Amino acid sequence: MQEKTEPATPKKREKAREEGDVARSAELPSVFVLLGAIVILLFTSGFISGHFEDLFRDAFGFESVQPLTIKAVVDLCFHMGGLFLLIMAPVLLAVFVLGLFANVIMVGFVISPKAVMPKIERIDPIKGFQNKFSLHAVGELVKSLAKLTLIIYVSWVVIRGELSHIPLLYDESALRIFLYMGRVAFKIFLSVTLPMVAVAIADYLFQRWRFEEKLKMTRQEVKEEHKEMEGDPLVKSRIRNLQIEASRKRMMHEVPDADVVVVNPVRLAVAISYKPGQMPAPKVVAKGAGKIAQRIREIARENGVPLVENRPLARNLYKVVEVGREIPDDLFQAVAELLAYVFRLKGR
Repeated sequence: MQEKTEPATPKKREKAREEGDVARSAELPSVFVLLGAIVILLFTSGFISGHFEDLFRDAFGFESVQPLTIKAVVDLCFHMGGLFLLIMAPVLLAVFVLGLFANVIMVGFVISPKAVMPKIERIDPIKGFQNKFSLHAVGELVKSLAKLTLIIYVSWVVIRGELSHIPLLYDESALRIFLYMGRVAFKIFLSVTLPMVAVAIADYLFQRWRFEEKLKMTRQEVKEEHKEMEGDPLVKSRIRNLQIEASRKRMMHEVPDADVVVVNPVRLAVAISYKPGQMPAPKVVAKGAGKIAQRIREIARENGVPLVENRPLARNLYKVVEVGREIPDDLFQAVAELLAYVFRLKGR
């Protein structure tokens, strides 16, 4: 078994993303939504309290007494429920948008049908029992207990600071008591949420590290994936050799129609062709070194193509000009003089 030491490849990351497996922390969206809800409630408290006052007045007023029937009770419940949802609609909508926004910021926009597909292992009681006692489950339990302890401690600190004010409320009006309770509740929420931000950030960093560790691959897995994407190196090498061989055969077929073959005494051979009126400039139709150069010479001799020894020109043509390309400007003068010499020999 090889150790997983290699970072995940883009292909594996994309596959994990398609399956809904991303570095996600449940704490970060929760804290984000809680903070947003507190701020929204603070700014909409006047609107909500005024409409709730009208709602309670309408619900508990006795201006028009209805007969107590099942239909009347159901109608009242639907009426009050609709008014309640209408009053709380801005807060609920803002919480939904904030939750969606927090998840998009954390993992991007991901739609994964595979993540919601039914799987038999999800209803396997044995595997479910094992998951309850796994290291991940123990870590989640410890994290939940730590959060609960933090919430209880911070709430108690805030409430303990308000204990001295509670006896002073006995002669206050109901509205003043209600406003005081609202302020204390807001203070508790804010005091609890701020430490939870640090917990959420730490949890997200941990989940991201854990996700990266889970995605790591062995060297053999990286090689296999590379082979799948790029193809087997042996097959690619064989294809490349066949392509070179085919190109070489086409090149050799052009040698009999060449006008001249420039050679150095031993190693290089470059075949040049020029058809006045058909070509804008001379071009290299074949070139080679070693055995290929020897074969070019043999074909040229068999077909009566002149071989001219010119070491500097042969080296420059072999190095600079690809097969099928025209002669560049800096070599044009030397090639033109060579072709003129060959054409005079042929009486052209």
